[in-house]
Amino acid sequence: MSDTLPRDASPPPDTPPSADAPAAPDTLAHRVRSLLRRPHVRAVAGWSVVSRLPVYLMSLATVLVVREQGGSFAQAGLTSALYTAGMAAGGPLVARRLDRAGRRPVLLATGLLYPAALAALAWATRPGSWAQLTAAALAGIALPPANACMRSLWARLPLSDTERDTAYLWEAVLTEVLVIGAPLMLAGLMLAGSAALALTTVAAVGGAGALGLALVRLPAGTDPRPADPAGPRDLPGPLRNPAMLALTGIMAACAVPIGLLTLAIPAFVAAHGSPGGTGAVYACWGVGSALGAVWLGRSQCAVPAAVRFPRLVLAYALGTGLTLAATSQPLLGLALAIGGAPIALVSAVEMTLVGSVADGRSLAEAFTWASLATVLGDAVGQQAGGLLVEPLGPRGVFAVAFATALAAAALAFACRPLLDRDRSAAGEGAA
Repeated sequence: MSDTLPRDASPPPDTPPSADAPAAPDTLAHRVRSLLRRPHVRAVAGWSVVSRLPVYLMSLATVLVVREQGGSFAQAGLTSALYTAGMAAGGPLVARRLDRAGRRPVLLATGLLYPAALAALAWATRPGSWAQLTAAALAGIALPPANACMRSLWARLPLSDTERDTAYLWEAVLTEVLVIGAPLMLAGLMLAGSAALALTTVAAVGGAGALGLALVRLPAGTDPRPADPAGPRDLPGPLRNPAMLALTGIMAACAVPIGLLTLAIPAFVAAHGSPGGTGAVYACWGVGSALGAVWLGRSQCAVPAAVRFPRLVLAYALGTGLTLAATSQPLLGLALAIGGAPIALVSAVEMTLVGSVADGRSLAEAFTWASLATVLGDAVGQQAGGLLVEPLGPRGVFAVAFATALAAAALAFACRPLLDRDRSAAGEGAA
């Protein structure tokens, strides 16, 4: 089928290329450009980026709005916590509905309800009121499932294995870019107006992105059949699959060191200079992860994902250990930049494995559980870091993070036969 090759694909083997023709550069940027030239891909990828803008800044935005309204930090924290709890509780259920009913009805409903709930929170409620807390929880539940939708679409679109790997690598890099860039966008909007106006604008843009993603026309068979009754009805859903359960456990374990470092980094910076340098040190972490994906990603696709995964988790663990050698703010930034290089690659290969081990009828829910596992691990790490940073000091927390990351790598190597066996079984079933 012609749809399985990019539009600018090389000539077939029986048509040798001209000796004078330069070889196409095998870089991530070139591969992403080739992917985006595919039919249907450019529009769905573009709308998915727009729809995900609120994901990485809305918790902060709700805090700023409540404070702007005169609320206390306790009220702001409770509002943000209920928003996050709504996402955690509603995410798997909304994703399950996405798998059962299809992309269009779920994205249309959430694309309208989400900005409406946040607009009500910003303009029609007061801090500490039941109305505001209800609006926050409702907004979290109604967050458009753009991440899960797009990652399940990458698994279903007619792409080659190399193109699919490139798509998941793009997803991982995009996450790093949005984590860094979305708060900057919020800050820019607040310069032009109030926090409430900034929150409402971002929510409206995200809702419009969800509507656009819902209305993009895709090849037949890409979306699950509406009202498809397939799939388990119980709460765990895709987690009944042992390989999927192992994968989410590994990702939760990998996220714990990130939560630990989130508390240890500002403590280290405060002890070795001005606390104002914390933001720059954090930025080194994200930039290193994005550059690692660009630099190392092109050499990854030749190795099976189940083989790559434990190796990358081990590289991530060793990179975490580099923080133990830091003796100043610049050295910590350098350690985070170098040590963070495998992070986006770990995330990309995890997406590849989710797409291969999960039941094709519950892909959106499987990707949602994988994301929630990461969020849970990060939260556990932050809580542990808060308890350990004073008695152990930042260097002691760095050591705990290193040991935890090594344990995650050991778990990944132990589960590799399970992931391989599950992929083999999936392949036999498809055949």
